[in-house]
Amino acid sequence: MRDVPAAGTLPWRLSGGRLEVALVHRPRYDDWSWPKGKLDPDEQFPVAGARETEEETGLVVRLGIPLPPAHYTFLDYRGIPATKEVRYWAAQVIGGSGRLVNEIDEVAWLDAATAHGRLDYSRDRVQLRALMAAHDAGALATWPLVVVRHGRALQRSNWRRPDWLRPLDARGREQSRALIPLLGSYAPDRVYTSSSTRCNETVAPFAAAAKLKLRARDDLSEETFEADPSATTAFVDKLIRKAKPVVVCSHRPVLPAILDRMLAHESANRPMAALRAASRDGMAKGEALIAHLVGRGDEARLVAIERYFAEDD
Repeated sequence: MRDVPAAGTLPWRLSGGRLEVALVHRPRYDDWSWPKGKLDPDEQFPVAGARETEEETGLVVRLGIPLPPAHYTFLDYRGIPATKEVRYWAAQVIGGSGRLVNEIDEVAWLDAATAHGRLDYSRDRVQLRALMAAHDAGALATWPLVVVRHGRALQRSNWRRPDWLRPLDARGREQSRALIPLLGSYAPDRVYTSSSTRCNETVAPFAAAAKLKLRARDDLSEETFEADPSATTAFVDKLIRKAKPVVVCSHRPVLPAILDRMLAHESANRPMAALRAASRDGMAKGEALIAHLVGRGDEARLVAIERYFAEDD
């Protein structure tokens, strides 16, 4: 049976302190559901979720915590049974015109109880209940701290200049381009990078596409970390105090210290196995790790972790 991957979101907002979500109406099926759609070729799930939401609602969103996926069987356009996996995220609206141009004739912002009754498919209520539970637990209004390991670079043995000047190779440049839509799905406000060329080149294409200043820092470089590891961990603490959506690009020897510092914000009742694995085993070249946090400073707490890999490293 053919597998069809898809992705979508549950756009949410607070209105008068009350949780509201956005449902979409499809006239073709005369049903109410979440904005969602099939992945384009070689597209990653979160990228598709954000893209489909904008296409169907006219709203630009920042992805938040992952929600339970849906799995079901349907008849494809040839009348042949197929299985669909839809991955979902909570999402906050950060822009867009709201103009409807693609398959949808109405978007309705409803309180959670009304939305629960309006949804036409029981499988869609699973995500809504998870969203409501996260809201009740104070774990919905998150901000992303995205950690990136630089893409593949020229081999040290083939480089005669200072190592910090060593650039990406052709594969590394492909990895940097692939990061543009992925990082965009989480809509960071700032992009920080090691002052080394290979890190700079990894996130520069995204920063340019997002019209963000690329902020190079020595305390994210291998050389400064080796001389003064505390400078790196102090910078991580600063980011968590600010609690703003952010991307940080660094190196394999530096990343465990960054990730371990983040683990200080793990809750006993919400273990972050994926973050521990990344710290223990290392991140792949071109990988992005998304940490969803609530709160700031000492009170900040990790809520969810996502990891996305380049096709090869």
